[in-house]
Amino acid sequence: MPIVDMPLAELKKYKGINACPADLDEYWDRSIKEMEALGTGCELIPAKFQVPGSECYDLWFTGIGGARIHCQFARPAKIEGKLPAVVMFHGYSGDAGSFRDKVAFSGAGYVVAAMDCRGQGGLSDDPIPVKGNTLNGQIIRGLEDESPDKLYFRNVFLDAAQLARIIMALPYVDETRVAATGGSQGGGLTLACAALTPTLNRAAAVYPFLSDYRRVWDMDLDIAAYADLREFFRHTDPTHEREEETFLRLGYIDNHNLAHRIKAKVRMYTGLLDNICPPSTQFAAFNNIPGEKDVVLFPDFGHEGIKGVDDKIMMYIMEM
Repeated sequence: MPIVDMPLAELKKYKGINACPADLDEYWDRSIKEMEALGTGCELIPAKFQVPGSECYDLWFTGIGGARIHCQFARPAKIEGKLPAVVMFHGYSGDAGSFRDKVAFSGAGYVVAAMDCRGQGGLSDDPIPVKGNTLNGQIIRGLEDESPDKLYFRNVFLDAAQLARIIMALPYVDETRVAATGGSQGGGLTLACAALTPTLNRAAAVYPFLSDYRRVWDMDLDIAAYADLREFFRHTDPTHEREEETFLRLGYIDNHNLAHRIKAKVRMYTGLLDNICPPSTQFAAFNNIPGEKDVVLFPDFGHEGIKGVDDKIMMYIMEM
């Protein structure tokens, strides 16, 4: 079996090595209270894109720090009873994409919302000021601030969880039948959303990003999506005097540390040739999930489009 990481037998046992802050759960419990205090209000504006059988909207809500968060939103044109729903998250630096894949769900009777991550390629803004280098990458954004509350991905994780709550609160949504899905960064946000939303029904994560940063570093794969880790040390700590402190703070936004909070049913999709989000970092999160879970392996694929995976995800979500 082709592989660029640990043997499969070891992957299935590996639980990660990045440090975990002692107050991790306290940190996130407090952060969730801050997010929930914002409520579940949103604004729906009819989108230019419309197709028969569905209604498409631009959905806006106000997130942590006053950020205006944009989502694509679609629902069936005819609503009868309570509907299942899905929230979707995009890859690093991108946006929610087109409505085409959303109306596949709304046409099948689902409410769907796809979030633009704050400060990336979509319409959501990121007004929170931070200290330090913001030239390359978002993992390190806020890393030099006194408070870990300024970490960029802390606030994106909360945006994802807030969106799930907004969708669950809609009067025509069955809050017990809500799923999350996405690939790469979107896969990482899917796991984070599940960790911070205990009532989420299921999560479908494709080669999830944002897990086990120390493992990425040890594999010398702090390139591509993780390149800002190396740039951070080069610019701010060239002799690595604060290396342990740095990885400990990153532990707040590490899915392998958050995974024990997940109650949703989880399915992960992993290419064993992935050298962007190495399989071991994905399994570090997966193996710490305490509940029902499984993984679909693609031995000949890396961090790329995987044949048939979108169909598999849709069928998995429709099992709710």
